[in-house]
Amino acid sequence: MFWTTPTLMTWTRIVAIPLIVGVFYVPLEPATRNLIATVLFIVFAITDWLDGYLARKLGQVSAFGAFLDPVADKFLVCAALLVLVHLQRADVFAALIIIGREIAISALREWMAQIGASKSVAVHMLGKAKTAVQMVALPFLLYDGTLPGGLDTRVWGHWLLWLAAVLTVWSMVYYLQKALPEIRARVH
Repeated sequence: MFWTTPTLMTWTRIVAIPLIVGVFYVPLEPATRNLIATVLFIVFAITDWLDGYLARKLGQVSAFGAFLDPVADKFLVCAALLVLVHLQRADVFAALIIIGREIAISALREWMAQIGASKSVAVHMLGKAKTAVQMVALPFLLYDGTLPGGLDTRVWGHWLLWLAAVLTVWSMVYYLQKALPEIRARVH
């Protein structure tokens, strides 16, 4: 199941990272670089939904795909956050909160899977809400301009990224609370 259509789409999110980062090193007008990076991010972020849909529709759900999908998502989000911090468009503390949570929850899920308790930290609506807010905030910050109708993406992106950071902490607390009984049962 390494080369199914859904898995290939997941791989594209990983391949997209140097493209999105590299755009900012191409000698183009800043607004053009911002637009290209934003479009690339949106296109590859859409593959997150599409690969899961296709895997279910085509009967190509696999353990490898289930592993690779969240890894690709986290790589894409973390790369975008690092670029935005470098460009001084994202607060380093918001980025640290989001990246730190991703590392902590990934480690928690791995440990819970090892002890056979992965269902207690299954994806919850808080995690989905956090992801949705992030996936709006990041392209807004990559675009860094004003959309038709006067929407200032820098201002909105800033506030949405902080909302994502709050949801990040809230969802981490939720997952830790769900895992706490299993953690207490195994701490000697």
